[in-house]
Amino acid sequence: MIPRLRRTAGRARRFRVDYPRRGHGGLRRYVPSWRQLLCLALLCFGALAVLVGYVYSTVRITDVNATARTEANVYYWADGTQMVSVGDINRQNVPLSDIPPVLQNAVVATENATFYTDPGFSLRGLARAVVNMAQGEEVQGGSTITQQYVKNTYLTQDQTLERKLRELCLSVKLSRNLSKQQILQGYFNTSWFGRNAYGVQAAAVAYYGVDAKELDAPRSALLAAVLKGGDLYDPSLSEAHHRRAEARWRYVLDRQVELGFMSKEERARYTVFPEPRPRAASLSTSLAGQTGYLVDVANKYIQRRTGLTAEELGRGGYRIRTTFDRALVEQLERTVEDVTARTLDPAGRAADRDVQVGAASVRPEDGAVLALYGGPDATKHFANNADTSGVPVGSAFRPFVLAAELRDGRDADLETVRDVAVDAGLLPQSMAELDASFPSGTSTPSAVRMADAYATFATGGRHTDLYAVTAVTYQGRPLKGLGRPDGRQVLNREVAGEVVEAMRSEAVDALAPETLRELGPVAAGRTGATDPQPAAWFVGSTPELSTAVTVFRNKPGKDGLLSMRGVGGDSGTERAGDVLPLQVWSSYMTTIQ
Repeated sequence: MIPRLRRTAGRARRFRVDYPRRGHGGLRRYVPSWRQLLCLALLCFGALAVLVGYVYSTVRITDVNATARTEANVYYWADGTQMVSVGDINRQNVPLSDIPPVLQNAVVATENATFYTDPGFSLRGLARAVVNMAQGEEVQGGSTITQQYVKNTYLTQDQTLERKLRELCLSVKLSRNLSKQQILQGYFNTSWFGRNAYGVQAAAVAYYGVDAKELDAPRSALLAAVLKGGDLYDPSLSEAHHRRAEARWRYVLDRQVELGFMSKEERARYTVFPEPRPRAASLSTSLAGQTGYLVDVANKYIQRRTGLTAEELGRGGYRIRTTFDRALVEQLERTVEDVTARTLDPAGRAADRDVQVGAASVRPEDGAVLALYGGPDATKHFANNADTSGVPVGSAFRPFVLAAELRDGRDADLETVRDVAVDAGLLPQSMAELDASFPSGTSTPSAVRMADAYATFATGGRHTDLYAVTAVTYQGRPLKGLGRPDGRQVLNREVAGEVVEAMRSEAVDALAPETLRELGPVAAGRTGATDPQPAAWFVGSTPELSTAVTVFRNKPGKDGLLSMRGVGGDSGTERAGDVLPLQVWSSYMTTIQ
């Protein structure tokens, strides 16, 4: 028994850590031997291997962070140019097929030359991260495209060893589960390019005002350059930024030649730096001005035609092509602002306060909404004056009464007049009670609906429902139920023609001769000084464009309309407030000819 105990004690002594080291004096006692250093290294390596194994087994590819899921809704003008990007994150995902090879090559050449052959991570980058951590610096290093995609999509931007290990393990897993093309597509859609642009599509619009698929080699090289840091390489920020951007741009092109992505002859053609558009012009994420009103009308139309809820639409990812004509929208806004500035004096005349203007233009041919004026600013005045109910139409309702009488050959009852108005395009819910005052215009249609209804007379009694959106795609797939609605004959052509003749007489009485000479035949309806309703209207239609303008007064937070008496002062036999819609209509319609 005693010999066995002695052997056990001997083994214990052999395994005891000899530190500080016996048999050495001074500081040498505290200098580890090579065996101790080797054991320590093996121990650390083993611990690291266990840690990496644990992290590898616990991380999941499905753990996408919330930011990476977020996309904006992008709205386009009728001509296909971008109107606005709406969402917390300015991003619109696109397939790799929409990303030009010249851009793919530029990014791979400068960000990760071995991307197509590496296992998804860089040992050099990992070693650099460990060294930085040991020195007390940020845990960062040369990451591969796969690692950057993982960081953008599955992790936070924190610079910690734990996050770096998760990044490494997820990169390995992704490389085993996804193709290089899938990873590259994800990387392009999640990377930040500066100018509040996440993803290459948003970046292409922000810097050059084009879709990603339209980028050429010089512009692609700049976008690859700003990936290094949008705040450092955006050439519009300062002269120093411009110098850095140009130098980086030249490097991106030269690097492609070095790696065989571009020939020397092709590189020699790219000598002119592709200046991006000004930074201010790229900030198309604001709903200020008329933009918010246009988006509101487009969203309501989409929900009505497709069944999408506001919540579903608000999740983002939709690309929406509208019918809105940018030039007409801007001209209508300028006209309203100019006419009201010349006519109204809110500081000096109490009656000129709380005056609201709403206007809309519709194309008679097909019912497309081309322009709106919803108010001074959608971010400050939230009600859309062009698409609101609650403003009585007054004498501008008379063409519907006349149409009902001509159709039936007798005085029309109140119900017949309502049916004609609704068939022409007014909403049933905007119709007033069917009492004795109904024909006088107590109904409250919106300006855009009045423009559409008057267009029915201009097209010989054929009505096409309003539409504001021509196409919507989600993740590249088109939504059904959109596009141009079918028209239908709602009034006899002869009846519509007689109504138009009467409306042309109204236009002759209201419009200046030079206006009529410039516009040609105009069919119009309006309110006047003797109209009992507290609102002023002018609606006029040509074969090409039907426009309605309404002016009223209301105080935010209070129900009902204020009196129009005294608005704009008096002007001869007509009150200026009653003439205001006519002035807006005439100036706008003649300017856009």
